[in-house]
Amino acid sequence: MAIFLTENVTKRYAGHTALDRVSIEVPEHSIFGLLGPNGAGKTSLIRIINRITGPDEGSLFFKGEKLQQKHIYNIGYLPEERGLYRKMKVGEHAVYLARLKGLSKSDATHKLKVWFDKFDLGDWWNRKVEELSKGMQQKVQFIVTVIHEPELLIFDEPFSGFDPINVELLKKEILRLRDNGTTIIFSTHNMASVEELCDHIALIDRSKKILDGKMKDIKKQYRSDTYSIVFDHFDGLISSFLDERFEIVDEGEDEDRRYASVRITGDLSSKDLLKKLVPKINIYAFNEILPTMNDIFISVVKDNEGK
Repeated sequence: MAIFLTENVTKRYAGHTALDRVSIEVPEHSIFGLLGPNGAGKTSLIRIINRITGPDEGSLFFKGEKLQQKHIYNIGYLPEERGLYRKMKVGEHAVYLARLKGLSKSDATHKLKVWFDKFDLGDWWNRKVEELSKGMQQKVQFIVTVIHEPELLIFDEPFSGFDPINVELLKKEILRLRDNGTTIIFSTHNMASVEELCDHIALIDRSKKILDGKMKDIKKQYRSDTYSIVFDHFDGLISSFLDERFEIVDEGEDEDRRYASVRITGDLSSKDLLKKLVPKINIYAFNEILPTMNDIFISVVKDNEGK
């Protein structure tokens, strides 16, 4: 079931079309990657979802109802460009922002202190925001984004500016939130994070959606029938017993083993490749090489440029 969907959303700015009939469907309890090059229209769509701006055409739905102002309290938004009041005390500022989300002062204080301890910020509660490092400030903003436990979270480049240790901390929390029932829209240019976190993706380029679906289905869709093989040393090349229907993409060796990448063409399968190899060499590993999301992103966007 979709917790959020858009139908043919269009947005124009002074003659420029930022979004052109974009429809997405965000399943409940999933991490949904909203991807695209700079200027593709992602931020415009995120602003419309948060009712910061409205669409010129199209409709948006939250849990089956047309998106209304009342639904915003069930949405948490962490924008790419962030800011806190630098002269306020950290705890005071966090409580203020949590109360804007509908929490009482006592509930906000209790929940925030739990999160502050989890993120190693407990000793900074009574310090001024300007004393925090950029990474610490970003952790505070992550906390106040999730503190009211919204059903839908939107993270725009959430790992920007974080060191690897804190990136892993945030990834762990994002996955925990998903596993506990929260739905997450995740916008980033980091395709490695998309691979690691996302269940579904939609790719927008030049205002149009050009790709969407389950991550695993998309990777299968763009498979190239290329296989990685690790095998014993032997005299000669594996190309000597493979015909033209098998393309040698790469072949080499190290001290212990030899390795090769082979692409299958035509109507042949991995079984056909193994039938050719098994009588000739001792195989230690045989795996399909699936394209990365980075490969798919570049390929699909380049193809779209030619249309």
